Amino acid sequence: MKMKHAFLTLPMFALSAGCAHAQSAALPSDNARVQRAVALAAAAEPRTIEDQIAICQIPAPPFKERLRAEDFMRRLTGAGLQNARIDAVGNAIAERPGTDPTAPAVVLSGHLDTVFPEGTDVTVKRDGTTLRGPGIADDCRGLAVVIAIARALNDAQVQTRGTIYFVGTVGEEGPGNLRGVRHLLQTELKGRVGNFISIDTEGTEHVKDAVGSYRYKVTFTGPGGHSYSSFGMPNPMHALGRAIARIADLEASTDPKVTFSVGIVQGGTTVNSIAASASFEVDMRAETADALNDIDGRFKAAVNRALTDENNRWPTSAVKVAVAFDRWGERPAGRQPDDAPIVQATIAAAREVGIETKSHASSTDANLPIGMGIPAVTIGTGGTSGGAHSLAEWWDSKDSERATKWALLLVTRLAGIIPSQK
Repeated sequence: MKMKHAFLTLPMFALSAGCAHAQSAALPSDNARVQRAVALAAAAEPRTIEDQIAICQIPAPPFKERLRAEDFMRRLTGAGLQNARIDAVGNAIAERPGTDPTAPAVVLSGHLDTVFPEGTDVTVKRDGTTLRGPGIADDCRGLAVVIAIARALNDAQVQTRGTIYFVGTVGEEGPGNLRGVRHLLQTELKGRVGNFISIDTEGTEHVKDAVGSYRYKVTFTGPGGHSYSSFGMPNPMHALGRAIARIADLEASTDPKVTFSVGIVQGGTTVNSIAASASFEVDMRAETADALNDIDGRFKAAVNRALTDENNRWPTSAVKVAVAFDRWGERPAGRQPDDAPIVQATIAAAREVGIETKSHASSTDANLPIGMGIPAVTIGTGGTSGGAHSLAEWWDSKDSERATKWALLLVTRLAGIIPSQK
C-alpha cells in the first residue's frame, strides 16, 4: 500500500518513570531510514510468520519457559541486538543502544509463557493463511513481531535517541503473577524505562487501561472426623459452601467494571468423612484500584460471615472451624487519559498504516508499568484470531504486516529519531 508520512511531523513525547520530565522531538518527513525500516518489516512478513511457528513449537508452560527464552535470546542476537541475556527470573533481554544516555529508554516486549501444562502438543498446523496451535496468537505472534522490528531497525540503520530494550517476559499468564515484568521494571531495568510497549492483544486493538486483579486461596480447617459418629461439629466443607454462596450474591458495578469468580474447589478425602480442610481459589478484577479494594473488602466480609455462620450452626461443639486467606496473585489497576502522549502516539502510528485502533481495558504485562506510573500500552498482534487459551487457538495472517509496521512506528516515535538521518 502507498504510505502517508504525516506521522513524521507530529511530536514525540517520552515520560520518564521517575519524574515528570518530558522530551519532545519532531520526526522529519524525509527520514528515509524509518521509511525503509517500515518497508523492510512489511516485506519480511513471511519470515516473521516462520519465526512465529518455530517459537510456538517450543513448549513454555507456566514457570518452565527456559527453552523458549533461550531460543528467543538467540533470535534477538541474530537480529543484531547487543547484550543479549536471560535475567534472574528468566526474561530474555537484548538492547539497541540509543545515542543519548540520558534519554528515557523504551521496552518492546512479548511474553514467553503460555497457559498450557507440560506435555501439551504444541505442533502448529497450517490451513491456508490460518495457523492453529496452542499459543499461536497469545503470544507467539507478539514475540515474532518483536524480532521482526529489531531486524528492520538494524537493516535500515535507524538511530534512536533512547535505548530500546527488546524483551520476552516470563510469568504474564495467570499463576505467573507478572513476575517477569515485575522483575524487569523493579530490578533489572529499574529507573531506566520511560515508555513500555507490549505486543499482546487481539488484532488491531490497543490497551491503555489496566484491569487489576486479586487472586486468593481461601482455606477452611478443622479437626475433621467421621461423617456419622462425629456429626455435630462445624464442617470446613460446609463453611466453604456458605462462603461461595455469599460471594455469588455480591453486587458488582459495571462502571467501573468489577468481576469475581470462584474457579477451583478442593478438599476432603472420602465421602464418609468430615473434611479436615477445604479450599477454593477466587479471581476478582476491577478497572480501578478503589473498585478492586472495595470488592476485596466485601469478599473477605462474606467469607468471615460464612465462617461465623458455620461455627454458630453447632453451638454445643467443642471445636471450631478456622479460615486463612492467601493472596497469591496481585495485578495493579490503572487508567491513562485519552490524551496521554503514549496513547495519542499509539493512535497516530496506527492511522499511518491504515489501522483505526480501538481501546479497551485488559490485564497484560502493561498493568505493572501503569501501576508504577510508567506510560504503557499493549497493542494488537495483527491479523485475526480466536480460541485464546484453548487447544483450538488460531491466528489468521490477513493484513498482519500492518500491526508490525504499527509497532515499529510507535517504538521509534517514543525512542526518538535522530533528525539528520537520511
